[in-house]
Amino acid sequence: MAGRGRGAEEGEGATSNVSERGLFADVPYAEPVLVLSPAPQSGIELLQPGNRVPAPIPTKAPVRRIHASLRRLSGPAVRRSLAAAAGTELDRGMGFLLVPAFLACGVIFYFSLATEPDFYRPVAVVALTAACAVASRSWQRTHLCFMAALLCALGLLAAKIETWRAGTQMLGSEIQTRLTGRLASLEEMENGRVRLTIDVISTARPKLRYAPERVRLSARKVPPEMTAGSLITGYARLLPPTGPVRPDSYDFSFDSYFSGIGASGFFLGNPKTVASKSGAGEDAPSRTRLVSAIENARENIADHIRGQIGGAEGEIAAALMVGVRAGIPDEINEAMRRTGIYHIISISGLHMALVAGTIMGLLRGAFALFPDFASRRPVKKYAAAAALFSIAAYLVFSGIVVAAERSFIMLAVMLVAVLFDRAALTMRNLAISAIAVILVSPHEVVGPSFQMSFAATAALVGAYAGWSDYRAGRATSPPPRRSPLAFVTRKFLLGMGGLAMTSIIAGGATALFAIWHFQRVSPLSLFANLAVMPIVSGVMLLAVISALLMPFGLDWPSLYLMGKGLTAMIAISEWISERSPVDAVGLISIQSVLLVTIALVIATMATTWLRLAAVPFALAGLLTVSNTRTPDVLISEDAHLVAMPIGGSELAINRVRSNEFTTDNWKRAVKSETIVEPEPFEKGDARFDMDPADLPPGSPFYCSAGLCLARHPSGAIVAYAEDRKDAWRACAFATLIIVNDATAYDPCRNPLVLVVKKRQLARLGSAAVFFDQQSAIAPAEIDFAIEQPYRPWHEQRRFSREARGLPPYKTPERQASKQSPPPQ
Repeated sequence: MAGRGRGAEEGEGATSNVSERGLFADVPYAEPVLVLSPAPQSGIELLQPGNRVPAPIPTKAPVRRIHASLRRLSGPAVRRSLAAAAGTELDRGMGFLLVPAFLACGVIFYFSLATEPDFYRPVAVVALTAACAVASRSWQRTHLCFMAALLCALGLLAAKIETWRAGTQMLGSEIQTRLTGRLASLEEMENGRVRLTIDVISTARPKLRYAPERVRLSARKVPPEMTAGSLITGYARLLPPTGPVRPDSYDFSFDSYFSGIGASGFFLGNPKTVASKSGAGEDAPSRTRLVSAIENARENIADHIRGQIGGAEGEIAAALMVGVRAGIPDEINEAMRRTGIYHIISISGLHMALVAGTIMGLLRGAFALFPDFASRRPVKKYAAAAALFSIAAYLVFSGIVVAAERSFIMLAVMLVAVLFDRAALTMRNLAISAIAVILVSPHEVVGPSFQMSFAATAALVGAYAGWSDYRAGRATSPPPRRSPLAFVTRKFLLGMGGLAMTSIIAGGATALFAIWHFQRVSPLSLFANLAVMPIVSGVMLLAVISALLMPFGLDWPSLYLMGKGLTAMIAISEWISERSPVDAVGLISIQSVLLVTIALVIATMATTWLRLAAVPFALAGLLTVSNTRTPDVLISEDAHLVAMPIGGSELAINRVRSNEFTTDNWKRAVKSETIVEPEPFEKGDARFDMDPADLPPGSPFYCSAGLCLARHPSGAIVAYAEDRKDAWRACAFATLIIVNDATAYDPCRNPLVLVVKKRQLARLGSAAVFFDQQSAIAPAEIDFAIEQPYRPWHEQRRFSREARGLPPYKTPERQASKQSPPPQ
């Protein structure tokens, strides 16, 4: 029986060690090799019977061999080599690996369209390409091209279906109303407020004709009995979803549309609970009651963790275990972002893998205590099944956020592969999970989470496969006997080296995506990850143990140790963050990101010499990184905030109190470090009556009586006016005028003066302005964040008061006859 057990274990291990690409050998011409001379024979071979000593080689022989080698690199030979390598790649499954890539191309094409296509167009494209693919089956190359086109068309159709299925009704204009709804979730924020997600049931005073179905509001405090599933009511100010804070940045209305959030805002008072007629929550649908019960369980677990650990450590522990992270202090969030370890907060692949690995390790260790049972049963499959159940429960109790959902699909595919005796860590399994995510949530393809997650995973899987092939081709000898200290030291160094390589590979694969989306990098992320990841692994092990012991009330020792580990992690991240250089890197071109993405796909999926095709794409991507121009002026979509880089890593703004999120994004985009606030002047101050031409280049904003003036380093003068009358005063000298008045028209009527009105910004979103660097009087160029005609996630913009050229809404005043006493 013992021998049978060893054979079973070897069989299990053998499956995971098989290199699938090794099942298909290279065919002739797959690897072009330049051979200048034949390999010399050894003297022993020359002395063998039957071997003749070769005659002296004529002096022209090397020339002939060079010519022969050059003929091998001729057009026909290269074509044969290319065809052979392509055939080998197809035999090894390259065609299936490219399926998610082509689906993603179709999705990206859909979301980059200028207008919304009708439903029949994607359907017609799919039908046409499918018919062409079927008709071209006899011609392999043509058939492959049509199959690629069919996959792109399917990605386009999937994105269109998701957009139609979402159909989120979004608020068009700011309004105050009494709202009644059912609480979906409740989060305590770091600033002391409470964020509530509410499914709207009714509105009153006024009753909204096109009320959103779900809103997200904040409140100062809520009744203690308020939980998920409660009916609540309160007077609230609803705000429409905002657009990008600058052109080519993250679109919040796009995210709100696909998340089902039709409006945001805040309660003007404290919300109250409403007793339902049939009891608390009993009139809700079964699905709603189930979701509410899970949400309440999450909150109870989070409260228990916070109570046991306390402080910022308790908030991070709650984020790691149940995904509740709104209470983490902002300074700790920023420290982890600067050091490149913020990925440990968002429940994603790292957490799912640690949970699955911990469960499998604990169970296989427990099974090892019973050798008779372990030798007769496939204990590895039992452990994989338990790990699959564990990460499914982890997904549910973490809130089923998109990053966790995607990671669950990836790990579930790998664990199911273990159940069916297939290799788990393969590019094919990654492709299956990518296909599932793309078909379920196509909009995630254009988001940073999908791109960075799959880029890092593909790079790691590809590097692991390449390293496995390299080791498989080497002759290994039994390791020498080492002392216990030497053994432990070697294992530690190998572990740290593997961790360093993992961080380098994943960081290199995701660097350009991070720069494109966030305009920042973490220069010391390698050191931070090396220092923190061992602690995080121990913390996640304690988290799993705490979850197992929590129902029995025995989790306090593990939670205590978990808190101490998080204290060390916070201290390390803050120490490294204080010594980290400025991480803002500015804007990069989208062409660079696309080229590097193509290079990454080729390098990670190809297995023959065709992987060298990634080199020119990578070089082209790196050479075009800076092929974009930094804006000279940035304008917010509500026309309240204007910013202008004035040199010396300084960013001048027109308001003392500004939106911190917007200014932080602008600082990173233009590579500024310091905010320069405006200098106000009292009305009638003679210093403000200076000739604007005397303003020094790179001056901050000087504000007085509804008008702010500043001078760009190029010499162009920027004016910000509160209404049309103030703007008229700047027409004689300004290059750019921003008017914070929706009713205003162009007061200058001068083609050399660019006038940006609030109505334009309400319709087209935030703006970036570019000056002519050669002439301060040349007309400026402007780029808006949103184009017309609107896509579905921007349709609500046309209904705002500002977009219609109306002034802000004012509550009607009571009639004077009701306010004054009657005449005597």
